Amino acid sequence: MKLARFAVCLALLSIVIGLVGCGATPAPATYTDPFAYCAAVGTIDTPDAAYSGPAVPQSVGEGLQKALNVPDMPLDMLINGSSWRCMNGDVYACFVGANLPCDAKANTDRTPTQEEVEFCQANPDSEFIPAVVTGRETIFEWRCREGIPEVVRQVWQADEQGFLSEIWYEISPD
Repeated sequence: MKLARFAVCLALLSIVIGLVGCGATPAPATYTDPFAYCAAVGTIDTPDAAYSGPAVPQSVGEGLQKALNVPDMPLDMLINGSSWRCMNGDVYACFVGANLPCDAKANTDRTPTQEEVEFCQANPDSEFIPAVVTGRETIFEWRCREGIPEVVRQVWQADEQGFLSEIWYEISPD
């Protein structure tokens, strides 16, 4: 009788061990709250499958209203024109607004593009090269000197993820 109980207990124990320790993995956590999500993932350029909430949550839109100091701007306009990401466990958001490159990494290259070369050949002494030519991602102000593109100065900074830091705002979970 004792041997039978022992056998049953051993069988149950092997089932439990098999479920817990031998290949059974728990389902990955999913999040609908961007703040909990970012706290869990740390740093990511765009939310992945672990985030299952709205593309841009209302809390992010409200945070942008505060960060941009635009309390009268319609919330749906902010939500529909924004991106968010996680950096060091915090939520950061960007509003496209006047064609800001929220979803692009900063261009830190000092090498002129073919478009900049062509612009300067056509405008040899232009005091500036327009953003339509340089791209809005560049961190530099460019000009033409005797038909050659050159950097005037750096006007933007890239954050540690490579995005333009001046257009991304840390959002608080108020």
